Amino acid sequence: MNTNTTKPGTLYLVPTPLDFGISQDMVASVDQWLPAETLAAASKLTHWITENAKSTRAFLKRVDTTSGLAAPLQAQHITELPRSAHKKGDHAPVAQNDAQARSLLAPALLGHDIGLVSEAGMPAIADPGSSIVRTAHAIGLRVVPLTGPISLMLALAASGLNGQNFAFVGYVPQEATERTKRVRELEALALKTGQTQIFIETPYRNTALLQALLQTLHPHTRLAVCCALTLSNQTVRSALVHDWKRGNGALAGLPLDAPAVFLIGR
Repeated sequence: MNTNTTKPGTLYLVPTPLDFGISQDMVASVDQWLPAETLAAASKLTHWITENAKSTRAFLKRVDTTSGLAAPLQAQHITELPRSAHKKGDHAPVAQNDAQARSLLAPALLGHDIGLVSEAGMPAIADPGSSIVRTAHAIGLRVVPLTGPISLMLALAASGLNGQNFAFVGYVPQEATERTKRVRELEALALKTGQTQIFIETPYRNTALLQALLQTLHPHTRLAVCCALTLSNQTVRSALVHDWKRGNGALAGLPLDAPAVFLIGR
């Protein structure tokens, strides 16, 4: 008979600002983009599951300046997700992922609240963490998503594209032929159904992707590019492809070296 009467902890999904990896002179105070309730919840946690321990420590330093921490940074328990989750994601139900997640969530069964955090934005959305959330439900933990910026939703709202029917499709292929094929598939789906297609790329490949989109998409397809969202140099441009091409100035003024979200539709 189980005599353990310890109340299980809660899994908090803790969003972070979208400025990870950005020059420090562009970084705003953490309370500019995270509400007081989110910061208060984060400040009380001492156990973390994270995509990257280094960026989580940097985030906690920023939380400490506004809300304080329940324990010094050196006493925080920070555990990284397996490397495979970084490379391949962990959204598919795989026994190995779920077994690893159970191990990472063990402190919650001893009564500790745990924060799940990614490098930027909301964990488990365009970032790893799904296996942790899935397993938390399976073992009976309470799951609480906290409020903060989600780049995909900010981009969709700012694009003027269909916000009632949309899909996030992750990354498109890097190889030119496969990328062209995939872009044409997504465009055909968007034009046929009206479903907005949302995708992302690693910042250093943003320029190549935008050039490929302008070469591949139909002139009357709408393309939106949302760069550096929530940052001081954020730029959103949404227009038909033939308007993007006018004057050969499509890339002018876009901070494509920053994180960007790409959207296509009608």
